[in-house]
Amino acid sequence: MSASGFLRARVGTTGTFGLAGAVSALGTVRLPALSDKLALDAASLGFALLVLGIGALAATQGARILLGRFGSRRVLMLACPVASALSAASGIVDTYPLLLAAFLAFGLMFGLLDSSMNAQAATLERVAGRHLMNGAHAGWSVGAVFGGAMGALTARIGLGYTETVIGGAAVAFPIAVLLATTYIPDAPAASGERGRGRIPPVLYLVGVVAFASFVVEGSVSNWSSLYLRDELHAKEHLAALGYPSLELAMLLGRTVGDRIRTRIGSRTMLTVSGLIGVVGLGLVVGAPSWPVAASGFFVVGLAVSTVVPLAFSIAGALEPSGAGVAQVAAMGYGGMLLGPVVLGLIANASSLRVTFAVVAGLAVATSVIGRTLPDGHVTSAGSTGNGKSTLARAGRPDR
Repeated sequence: MSASGFLRARVGTTGTFGLAGAVSALGTVRLPALSDKLALDAASLGFALLVLGIGALAATQGARILLGRFGSRRVLMLACPVASALSAASGIVDTYPLLLAAFLAFGLMFGLLDSSMNAQAATLERVAGRHLMNGAHAGWSVGAVFGGAMGALTARIGLGYTETVIGGAAVAFPIAVLLATTYIPDAPAASGERGRGRIPPVLYLVGVVAFASFVVEGSVSNWSSLYLRDELHAKEHLAALGYPSLELAMLLGRTVGDRIRTRIGSRTMLTVSGLIGVVGLGLVVGAPSWPVAASGFFVVGLAVSTVVPLAFSIAGALEPSGAGVAQVAAMGYGGMLLGPVVLGLIANASSLRVTFAVVAGLAVATSVIGRTLPDGHVTSAGSTGNGKSTLARAGRPDR
């Protein structure tokens, strides 16, 4: 592959992550408006979000077969535009049963999008012969910040949920169609594996790491504001700073993550990330005031920022057909679904301070399991005996 062709594919894949993050964040920040529109109570809205998550989880399981048979390029060319269009479905419906159907359809396609875009990023890593996954996930963080800001702007100028998500889909769909022209076929190393969908046992450990990271991240996004307000007595607008602190740290961590990983290796990076997570959650649990806890959430963001990208990258290196990436995604979504339920029960039985102490145990598990995983070195699908990638042979140094 030429250097220009690779650059186009890399920009397109990172852009896909960004688009997915923006679409997700835009709808998420306007959920209160959706609740008002359909007169939903917290339980009804929570169940609707659970249906969306179940759809995404089911799709990641199906993606094991689809990615193995068709490859990430063809699956992603379908999933990205369709998911973008379906993001408007929840704004069109006017009854609760139809909302559940709309969320289920969007969840199914978004789960397929998630699996296939991570598999495409893993393909780019094999083509380049170097680590790129964190950079792709940084695109998600940028998109999430942008989508959240646009959602806040639409709320401020008085647009409802329907206008917001339909307008977002109208912008996202043509971008998705354009991005679909940039994807590349899976690297040749995947050819012999395609259609098998066999999962090496070690990939389930990688999935446990992804599960733990999703729970840790979800604990902050779901509970940080309540913790800062109810237990540390922060004012409402200050309590809202917990989640942005996490997202900002994740963006920073993912921006430099690939370079750090190249220097210290995957095992060391996972071990250190878990330990940093323990430190951050320790600050949260022991915080005497909200600024200390907010700082702890920032440290937690640095810790988890690279864990999921690392998990997907290792999965892509171990199982090039894409089935491994899909399995890790499925286990990660399992954490996203189960985490809020279990942590909510713990919080009801004790306190949010105790809840975050329990979450710290998952950070410890990440550190311990990280030492047992393969280092996940990326080798180029087009490499020769001297280790040069196809890009290097085309005149681009393999950094």
